[in-house]
Amino acid sequence: MADPSQYEYPSPLENYEHFPPLPHEKMEDGKSYFNPQSGVLSRAYEQFIDPIDKGKKGGFDVHVYFYQENKTQSKFAHDLWRRIRHEFPELRIYGVWDKPIGPHPVGMFEVNVFTPAQFGAFIAWLVINRGPLSALVHPNTGDDERDHTQRAIWMGDRIPLDLSIFRQMREAREKLGKEHVKA
Repeated sequence: MADPSQYEYPSPLENYEHFPPLPHEKMEDGKSYFNPQSGVLSRAYEQFIDPIDKGKKGGFDVHVYFYQENKTQSKFAHDLWRRIRHEFPELRIYGVWDKPIGPHPVGMFEVNVFTPAQFGAFIAWLVINRGPLSALVHPNTGDDERDHTQRAIWMGDRIPLDLSIFRQMREAREKLGKEHVKA
């Protein structure tokens, strides 16, 4: 897992520092706080926030994992993949890998979502329907290692990823950059 201390974190109140204080009044349930409505919904309902990709790569990747040697899990994963293709044809759905690929140490398939509405619908659906499988949900911001670690969320058991591939990719890019500068 990437060390969270290696990253910078902007203040959650950035651009909200001068907003008026919020009331301490509680709602009817006696637990939650009353939040005054402004009449304007957050832009995050309509478009992923920066730096999440809003283009052809997709805002989020969802990797659904299974242990390929486990015949029950493998069958469930293949059946779930078919169901997702029927239920969510507007999403980008890749094939099922019955072996490790990239940083993913076990069998898996990947689904890309492109809008907050797709994210909300698909993730809610997957929470209920993923069965015994684990799923990694991560944004696409261009920082692959951070996206797969510090910015990732898991459903089910966390599967240890092979993060060495990200270091190798970074080193290859740096080497190409140095060679390009020399030329």
